[in-house]
Amino acid sequence: MFDMMKMMGKVKEVQARLKEAQENLVNVRASGESGGGMVKATVNGKKQLVALEVDPTLLKPEDQVVLQDLVVAAVNKAAEEAEVKAKEELRKSTEGLIPNIPGLDLSGFMG
Repeated sequence: MFDMMKMMGKVKEVQARLKEAQENLVNVRASGESGGGMVKATVNGKKQLVALEVDPTLLKPEDQVVLQDLVVAAVNKAAEEAEVKAKEELRKSTEGLIPNIPGLDLSGFMG
């Protein structure tokens, strides 16, 4: 027999865990680099750039376009990695509560 009260309790628990996981995404860090490590970017689980390192040899006016391209590449790599880590963090937070349903995408809860 289907227990509606038990189901509602599970839904509330899932909501609470997802909310907590979303709040913790600011602590998830992912890095990306380009130019053989000359530019390094760090992004949090909410895809916000939190750190940027640039090799001083790239800080010449004639290298401006190269530097811009390397920054964009490093930030994009870090953002991609942050998304993977954030999804994993959300998956862990609901493990055992939500059945493994093919096609169920919780990425909309990532904030």
